[in-house]
Amino acid sequence: MGIWQTYKALEQLALANFADIVVAAQVMLLPSGDPLKLRLQLLDDSFIDVYLSAKGRYSYHWERRLTTGDVYRHDNAPHARWQFVSTFPKHFHDGSEDNARESLITDDPPSALTEFLAFARQKLQAGQ
Repeated sequence: MGIWQTYKALEQLALANFADIVVAAQVMLLPSGDPLKLRLQLLDDSFIDVYLSAKGRYSYHWERRLTTGDVYRHDNAPHARWQFVSTFPKHFHDGSEDNARESLITDDPPSALTEFLAFARQKLQAGQ
């Protein structure tokens, strides 16, 4: 399955299974028309960006800096700064860019998005 089809499948998963928190979804495009990422708009005016590459790079990024000041992101960018993390290059930014710890998110995109949206749902329901 190509990146475009993967993003469309993830979009449908989010809208079908997380309609209580996901209010809109859109595949964002590069000027060339190629898919860049999937953006999920959440009910608190924050958003989640899902970036997947053909080479296996990924990022599940919940941008909340304009709502709560927080950012949450699972990614596998091999930043030397996070070499101490036991799951390196996988790591999780827990609340801020400067706070990284192990990431146990699965490598399967539908399962990973499900895990990440469940995390977001829990935070939103707790009022965090």
